[in-house]
This record gives sequence, structure tokens and C-alpha cells, in this order.
Amino acid sequence: MSKMIGLEFPANIPAQHFQKSQAFSTTSSILFSSRRCEKFNYNKLYRFKLVPNRSFSVSVTNSSSPSPPALKPNQDDDDGKRKVADVQTILSRFWKVAAPYWSSDDKVEAWWRLAVVFGLTLGTTGISVGFNFLGRDFYNALANKDQEQFTKQLLYYLAAFAGGIPVFVLRDYAKDTLSLRWRSWMTSNYMGRYLKNRNFYKIQSQSIIDNPDQRIVDDLSAFSGTALAFSLTLFSATIDLISFSNILYGIYPPLFLVLLAYSLGGTAISVFIGRGLVTLNFLQEKKEADFRYGLVRVRENAESIAFYGGEENETQLLLQRFSSAFENLSKLLISSRNLEFFTNGYRYLIQILPAAVVAPMYFSGKIEFGVVNQSSSAFNHILGDFSLIVFQFQSISAFSAVIDRLGEFDDLLSSSETRSDSKHIEEIYREFCNTNNSSVTNGSVSLSQGSKLLMIEHLTVLTPSKATLIRDLSLEICEKDHLLITGPSGSGKTSLLRAIAGLWNFGSGTITFYDGNAKGPYLKGNSRGVLFLPQKPYMVLGTLRQQLLYPTWSDDTPPMSDSDKPTGSLSFLTRTEDMDLGPMKPTTDDLIQVLEDVQLGYILSRFDLDCTYEWSSVLSVGEQQRLAFARLLLAKPNLVLLDESTSALDEANEAHLYQLIEAAGITYISIGHRRTLYKYHNIVLHISPMEPTNSSPNWHVELINKDLVSNFPEQ
Repeated sequence: MSKMIGLEFPANIPAQHFQKSQAFSTTSSILFSSRRCEKFNYNKLYRFKLVPNRSFSVSVTNSSSPSPPALKPNQDDDDGKRKVADVQTILSRFWKVAAPYWSSDDKVEAWWRLAVVFGLTLGTTGISVGFNFLGRDFYNALANKDQEQFTKQLLYYLAAFAGGIPVFVLRDYAKDTLSLRWRSWMTSNYMGRYLKNRNFYKIQSQSIIDNPDQRIVDDLSAFSGTALAFSLTLFSATIDLISFSNILYGIYPPLFLVLLAYSLGGTAISVFIGRGLVTLNFLQEKKEADFRYGLVRVRENAESIAFYGGEENETQLLLQRFSSAFENLSKLLISSRNLEFFTNGYRYLIQILPAAVVAPMYFSGKIEFGVVNQSSSAFNHILGDFSLIVFQFQSISAFSAVIDRLGEFDDLLSSSETRSDSKHIEEIYREFCNTNNSSVTNGSVSLSQGSKLLMIEHLTVLTPSKATLIRDLSLEICEKDHLLITGPSGSGKTSLLRAIAGLWNFGSGTITFYDGNAKGPYLKGNSRGVLFLPQKPYMVLGTLRQQLLYPTWSDDTPPMSDSDKPTGSLSFLTRTEDMDLGPMKPTTDDLIQVLEDVQLGYILSRFDLDCTYEWSSVLSVGEQQRLAFARLLLAKPNLVLLDESTSALDEANEAHLYQLIEAAGITYISIGHRRTLYKYHNIVLHISPMEPTNSSPNWHVELINKDLVSNFPEQ
């Protein structure tokens, strides 16, 4: 981003509108001295303003962790009929998004920096007023052919330049650093809320809103910078209006009335012509993010697509998404073109309007030539103040779309926080009790006398559409109650594990965990908690060491070089909560040993513990599953939920891993279809597909006869 500074020569040039039009960018200007210079710089700024508010350019550079768009049936129809948020809604959402930072733990630093920015902005306005009077005397000396006075005024100009330029530069630097700090706090806040209470999972699994990643990366960045610039613009416009209105009204009152009528009429026409830009900008952000997400999906699933030979299908799907973005952008350009027809004429007419009004006074000798230039300069300043909507309509419409998207995201996160504070009568309820507390089983099936780990009471699991998957399940799991869950595909086995893990809330009933140190709404994956191993393990973005420590411990980050260290104190970017909940962190020897235990020791000849790769591509699925068991053995939870976690392994490796976790004293609940799994469990829960006309429970529990299991044929 370049910083551009122009200097005001009070000629008959409508440069003030350019000074105001830069308010939504990070450029800065005083005024410009010729029509050619003005036009060139305006076009340059126009491109700068317009492009960053389109995610086409921004999203390509911020696509590390995209989330899937909320694609719904007849999405295009819904987009076309999307209701434009009214001004009251936009203002309400703006306040809701903007206000928290200014009352946060960083408020002292924020308000101090804001005061500096406003002070420097006030200084720039004073400098502009000074240039206005300097210009009058400068051109009077030129018109009078007074060389001595001309030289004197020229020296005054040069001195004013030397003193004024630093004020403009420092104002923009202070504004940009405050904007960056504001964005950093908002990013930390929104990421925390997004990941809290598993909101990220709910948003993805239910497709509630589109592209939350873009809202956190692109929209927050645009919001903080534009909101601050807009506030400064309003402040500067107010001071400008007061300062230059006195000058203009003192020169010729009718000129002030002409200006007022001209600006109000132009504003009304601009609003009428560009009324559809807010919706088009909103949809453009969404459609381009959808296109970007499709490209990232190709990258993440490159091998599967290559195996299928699905290149043509992927190309067609991507082109469809791009075509949707292209069509919307075409409509946006047409609307922008129509608005530009008016705004360009509006801007260039003011080059002659003030001179035309005061020219009779100059010809009659009532005013000097310098006053003509002074009146033009004051006219342009005040017109820029009155015509903010005209000059900034496209920027305002793009900013309104950003506010709309962030407000929608904030409303969703706030509603989730509200729901998490109160138990919904129709949702599955979870509670955590100390293992020493006594409790009544309430009819649940008890199968051993060991320490109680999990109790399920009258659990009914539903789909989001309210279809019943499991009805009235009551079950008690104690230490060494290794439970195998079986049933046909689609019967609700994985949904049951999700309900136990806290990912699935559709239904009713109570799930109670017993733990001496239970904390919070969910148990962290530590030595006294519950751990879940999915069929496709999650490989974090990091080193092999971080893969093994995840999620119980966070690896120490490597020391930063001096050039990478932050220049400011941003305590809110460092999260230290819950750092003491896990057991003692494993040593390097422990990590090497656990890799040997799960028969992955050979990968140390290929990879160092501290090397970083795209592990989901480098390791086979079977190796990833064994790595997940290594995590499990290091964390040593009381209970682990295994969702076909050995499906990619041969029977020998499968047997070895189950023997390891049983020897470690870990109780496990497994989902699986292999009959060989019966050998490693002592209880089986059979789930049958739910018959719509049958009101009886669709499950039954039985002990596994080890003698019969040993006679199962090998598969």
C-alpha cells in the first residue's frame, strides 16, 4: 500500500472531493494542484478502494483454513431474492460489532491511541485552513505582479509544506496502527467464540452460514480499517464544515446556498441509482469465497480425485461456481457504471460552478483574483463534507455488506452462547460427577462392579429432521467394560458416539460422566477424561511431535528471531488458560517409545520429530490410525470412543493396538463391523434400524461369550 501526499494550490480545482474519497483507504492526501494530477490519482485510488472490498483478490491470499459454504437447495434463487438490510439494522449491527473492543481489557491503550489520531486529524484540518489563506495571498501577489510579495508567499508555502507533511504522515500511521490493534483484538475474540462450545462444528455440520473463515480473515480486516477511517472522515468533515463555512459565507452567502442545494440533490440521486450495490457486494463476497473453497477442496482431496479420474467433474463444478461469481460481478459492474455516470459529472461540474457564481463580483471589482481561488477551495472543502455519500457510495455499500456479514456471524455466535447458558428441554443433557458420589441407576443396564465411568439414562437420539435413530437407551459403563456397538449402516451407531462426545444434541435423555476432576461442559482429552478417535484421524498443521502431543498438550513454539518478534504488547493474542489441566508432558524418549509401541518406529528414519509435513498426505491412513493410538496411549484417558478406528489396519495390527490400550487400563467403546472385534470386548450393544410403527426400543445388550468368539472363522 502506497502513501500519497498531495499539496494544495488554491487554483480553481475540485480537489477536495478527492481528499474525502480517500477516507476509506489507507492513502493520504492534502490536495492536488492540477486537473491531470487529480484525475490520475482519483483513478488510482478508485481501483485500490474497489478491489480490496472484493474477496477475489483478498481471498486468494487468505485461504489457509476455509470452511464449507452453506449451500442450500435453490441457492441461486435465494441469493437473487435476498432482502437488503435496512439502515437501522446496519447501524445496530455496526454498534454490536464495534463496541466490545472499546470496553475491553485493551480499552486504555485503544482510547489513548484514538485520542492521538483525532488530535492529528484536527491538526490536518487546521493546516488545510492555513493553506486556504496562504493560497489567497499567493495568487493575489501573482495577479498584482508583486514579485517581492510573491517570493515571500512562496517561502511561506515551502515552510508550511515542511511542517504540514509530517502531521499528515503521522496521522495515517497512528490510524493504521490503531486499526491493526483493533483487528487483532477482534480476531482473537471471534476465533475464541467460534471455537468455543464447538460452534465451529455446529456451523459446519448444519451449514448455518457460509464461509466463517472469510468473515474472520477478510471481513474483520476490512471492518476495523474502514470503521476507523469512516469515523475520522466524519470528524474531519464536521471540523471542515465549521471552518470553511465561515470563510465561504463571508465571501458570498448565495454561493453557500448554491452549494447546499447542489450537494443535497446529488446525494439523493446517488442513493437512488446505487441502491442495489449493498446486496450485490454481499453476494460477491459469498460467491467468490465459495469458488475459493472449491479450489481448496481440490487441493485437500487431490489423491482421491486423481484416483477417480474426476478432473472433468471438478472442472465443471468449479466453473459453475466461478460463473456464478462472474454473473454477480457483471451486475455489480453495471450498477457501478451507472453510478459513475452521475458521480463523474457531479465531480467535474464543480470545477466551474463556484467561479461562475462569484465571477460577476470579480468583474465588477468587488473582490480580488485571490478571493476567487479562495472561494473555490472553500467550496470544494464544504462540498466534500456535504457529499460524502456521493463520493463514497461504492465504498459505503461495500462496507455495509461487511457489516451485514459480520453482524450475521456475531448474532449466530451470541445465540449459541445464550443457548449454552440454559438447558433446552428437548436436548440431550450431560453432567459430570465425582466418582465418589453415589447415584441411582434408574433402570440402566449394569454389567460389572468396577468404578463407574459413564451412565446413559433414557437416551433417545434423533436426526436433525426429528426422525428417531435410537429410542430410550439406558446403559452403564464401568472400568474394563469394553463395549462393542454393532448394527447395520445408518442405524445410528456413530450418532450415539457423537451424542456421548457432546457433538450431537438432537434428542433427549441424560449422559453422566464420572470423574474425580471433571471441569467445564466437556472433558478435556487428558488422563482423567474422555478421548474420541474417529475413523479418519485429524492431522494437525505442525511437526511430528505436535501430532503425538495433540490434543492434550501444546508443543512449545520455537524461539522467534528478532525480526519475527511482535513490536507491540498484545496480551490478548496469547492464550494461557487451561494450560495446567493435562498430565506431565511426555519427554522425547516417551514419544519415541510410543511410536515403537504402535509399530511406527520406522518412520523416524524418514522424519525427524521436529520436521513439518502435510501429514495427511505423507502418511497412509493405516499409519495415521496407528499415530492416533499413540496419542491415546500418551494421554491415557479413562474412557475412549473408537469409531471404526482400526478399519484401515490388518488384523495383526488391530489386535496389537487393542492389547496395548487394554494393558494401559483404558476402557474403550468401539464401533465396528469386523467379527474379529468381538475378541477384544466383553459387552456388545446391538442397534437395529428403527421401524416407524414400532414404539419398542431398537437395541439390546448382551455379554460376549469368549469361547464362542474364539471359534469365529478368520476373515
